[in-house]
Parts: sequence; C-alpha cells; structure tokens
Amino acid sequence: MIDTHCHIFKEYYSNIDEIITSSDVYMIVAGVDDKSNLEVIELVNKYDKVYGVIGIQPEEVSNMTNNSIKIIEDNIDNPKIVGIGEIGLDYHWDDSNKEKQKEVFRKMLDIASKNNKTVVIHSRDAIKDTYDILKDYKNLKVVLHCYSSSLDMAKEFIKMNVMLGIGGVVTFKNSKKLVEVVKDIPIDNLVLETDSPYLSPEPYRGTTNIPNNIKFVAQKIAQIKNISYEEVIEKTTKNAIKQFDLNI
Repeated sequence: MIDTHCHIFKEYYSNIDEIITSSDVYMIVAGVDDKSNLEVIELVNKYDKVYGVIGIQPEEVSNMTNNSIKIIEDNIDNPKIVGIGEIGLDYHWDDSNKEKQKEVFRKMLDIASKNNKTVVIHSRDAIKDTYDILKDYKNLKVVLHCYSSSLDMAKEFIKMNVMLGIGGVVTFKNSKKLVEVVKDIPIDNLVLETDSPYLSPEPYRGTTNIPNNIKFVAQKIAQIKNISYEEVIEKTTKNAIKQFDLNI
C-alpha cells in the first residue's frame, strides 16, 4: 500500500523511527513550509520506503522567506523527491491574501512544470480558482489532496487526468458527499492517503493518525464501490506509482 500524503514530522511524533520501520506502507511525506521541507529531505534520505514532496502550503505563504524557493529548487533533483506539494489555495480561514496565494501557487506550478514533477494540491473553499489555474498547466500530473468538493467538480478534474486523494474522511458518518464521489469516480482516478497526523479514520477518529491506518480507508472504498479490498489496494497502488513515477 502507498500512503500518498502524510506529515510524519517531529512536531507531531516522538517515535518517527518506530512508525516508519514498523509499517508495511510506503509513504509520501508532504512538506508545507521551510522547516518541514527540510525534514522531508532528511526522511527520504534515511528511509527506503519514504518518498517526499516539498512546497509551500497556502496557509504558509505569509511566512515565506527569501530562502523558501531556494530550498525547493536545490532539492528538486533528489530522486526521492517525487513532487511539488503541498501547494494550492485555502480561503477557509482567511481570504484576504487570495492574490498572494494565487501568485505562490502559480510559482510552485511553474517549478513543477519546469522539472517535470507531479503536484500535490490543497484546495479548501477555493475549488473554482484551483480549477481555473490548473487549466493553464495541462501537461502536469496532479493529485488533489484530501478531495472535498462536489461530484460535478470531480468529473471536471478527471477530464484533466487529475487523481483524487481519498483519506479518513470517507469513513466518517457525515461524509455523504465524499462517499458519492468515491462511488461514481472510477478507481483508476483514486489514490489513498492518511494526511497523518490528521483525519484518523473510523474506528480511530480523534486520535493521532499514522500511515498504517490507510487500510481502513481502503476497506471503506471497497465497501462503497462493492469491489474487493485486494482490488482497491492493487489499483490505487498502481495509480500512485504511475502518478508519482515511483521506483517501487
């Protein structure tokens, strides 16, 4: 199995080595700012089963330094860095810096395009702007992390060959909209993720999430789509390997 999006950082875990070495799951650790991007580099260089993406998450754009872009560009050729992310747009808490978010988002997409890297996108309460910007980058491989928008928008994104990241939210009792998306969107357009330490799936909702919990996401997808657990694992793993050009 491949957890395509997690944040296994010292800020959240005191037992990182144990979490990684005891897991059967390959994982893609996502940076969000300078500090976490540097931790991603450390992790991918230390552990065979860990890959990484580095970027500036929209909630962090106001904290960017002169060094932020340099960290990304200096490490983009590391073979274990398989994408630019977590990047995107987030208008949920504060939409006063929309233009700055869009500017940084486009800068990250430009870096990905120049270096032929997949992008991992965070989009919260900003799905239309996300879609409109991505239309200018038709040749990029894209994963929409923690997809939370409508089925209609999901259909528009998969016309662009976008992958939808599905995590623990799909197991929640109030996740009717996401269940509808998972039911109707082909398995060929889905990848698994945990977003650890956040969004632990049922039956562990409310606890610190870990990559091993990816199995509960796969079980729920199998139930929704009325296919076997093994088929979910096989196809989503294949999707992730292709989308991130993983050497697994």
